[in-house]
Order: sequence, then C-alpha cells, then structure tokens
Amino acid sequence: MREQGAREGEPRGYDGIRRYLTNLQPTLTAWTTTADVTSLREITVEVDRRRSFLGHVKNAMPANPLAPRGPHRRHPKMLPDGARARLRETVNAARDRLVVDWLADGGLRIGELCGLHLVDLHLRENAACGECRTPHLHVCHRPGNSNRAEAKTKHPWQVERGTVTGGLIKRVSPAMMHAYFEYITTEYPRGTGHGMLLVQLHGADAGQPWAPVGARRMLGRAGKRAGLGLVKPHAFRHTFTSAVLDAADGNTLIARDAGGWASAAMVDDVYGHVDIHDPVFDAALRTVWGESK
Repeated sequence: MREQGAREGEPRGYDGIRRYLTNLQPTLTAWTTTADVTSLREITVEVDRRRSFLGHVKNAMPANPLAPRGPHRRHPKMLPDGARARLRETVNAARDRLVVDWLADGGLRIGELCGLHLVDLHLRENAACGECRTPHLHVCHRPGNSNRAEAKTKHPWQVERGTVTGGLIKRVSPAMMHAYFEYITTEYPRGTGHGMLLVQLHGADAGQPWAPVGARRMLGRAGKRAGLGLVKPHAFRHTFTSAVLDAADGNTLIARDAGGWASAAMVDDVYGHVDIHDPVFDAALRTVWGESK
C-alpha cells in the first residue's frame, strides 16, 4: 500500500527527491540559459526586485478590463454626466426633445408624462386653477387612457368649468415651456380628439396617443447613438431628485415636493447619501486627518 497523501509518480524520500531533481536539471538549465540567468533563485530574486521597484516609480497602471466603461455616473441609476445635452443633439423630433427636457426638469415618471392631457398644462402665470402662481402642470391619475399611460400617484382631481384642479402639481421650467411650444407649433397634429399631449408621429397610427413603451424605446435608441449606453426614463427622475436635494442643502421636504415623492423619509433613504468627490466632503475628511488641501 502506498503512503497516504502521496500520488502515483511523486518522489518519495531523499533518494526519490534526488532522482526527481536530477531529471529536472536539463529543463532548468535550458530555462535559465534562455532567461540569461544562472539559477532558479536568481529568477525569483529578480522578479521580487522588479515588483518592489515598481511600487515606488509606477504612477499609472493599464486600465482594468473589468472596470465599467462609458461616461461617468455619480450613481448607477443616474444619468451619465452631460447626458441631457447629448440626447437633445441626438434625437430628431421636437416631441423627443420635449420628452428629454420634461423628464430632466420635471422629475416626471414616464407614465405621468405620457398620460398628460393638454388641459393639465397651465403654462402661464396666475392660471385659472388658482393653485400655483407660476407655470405648472397637474398630474392626474386616469386609468382609462387609451395608451395605457397612468400616473402612479392618485391625488384627487377634478375639472371645474373646463379647468383642471387638484392632482399632483409640478412646476414647469422655461426650457420645458420652450420645448412644448416648439412641439405644438411644428409637429402636433390638428383635429385630434383625444386631447393627449404626446402622440405618434409616423405610421398608420400617426396622431394617436404615444404609449410609454414607445418613449422608452426612443430614449434607449438615442442613448446608444449618443454613446451613453441604455438610457432609461427613470434615470432622469433619480438625477432630478438628487440635484434638487443638493441644491436645497439636503432639505428632503423640498426634494419630496419637487419630485412628487410619497414621503421625505423615502427621499432620505434613496438619495440621502453624500458624493465622495464633493469638495465639502473632501475638506471635512482632510480636516479630520489633519491635512490641508
């Protein structure tokens, strides 16, 4: 019976090890001659020496092939830096530019945007609803929309004398208003009876309400053409809320109302994290470490 742990062909004892090294010597000789060294120990020492020296003089290494590629993102769910401008340059229609601007500045969900009706838009100061002095829109939950677009929030709303009141009220930026008037005056078809904001522009169903899946596909294609990878509508909402939270010095109540979130606690849980590259964060750490920038 052979010794426990030993495998067939392994050297055993002093004589076996000596025979093994004797048989290995021609291979080692050829190897050291090719490598221009005189012994296996010299090879090992030389590798260790180079590795030690490398740590002192090397200030850059080849890129990790497994590292994520593409534009920088503060958070995986947020848009890459500069995405809005690149998307606007890439898309071909005024409707698509409206989608980019309204998602970016309004923090809207894609179902909320595709579910908007023209009567929901109060794009002038001191509108008849009396609920907001500045230009704004009303997000109303309408489960019966023909394009199956539906707001997630279910705030009560109604139409009084042709004016929408209630719902989720969201402020409208100048860029959103500009995109709206460009779209309405150049691409919106006349005589549509459904009264919805976003419509299909081409094909047999041109003029019919545009479904959220169509908007998602448009953004996905535009993102790839712009070199941004797959762009998802909800990334605009994450980016918007994070930007509002930063601009409001961490005030979660402002971020909650601007983004239409259910609670300030939810905003704090999802977005209440610091950017590790923020100058204030960096200065705080350096102060704790006793360093000066």
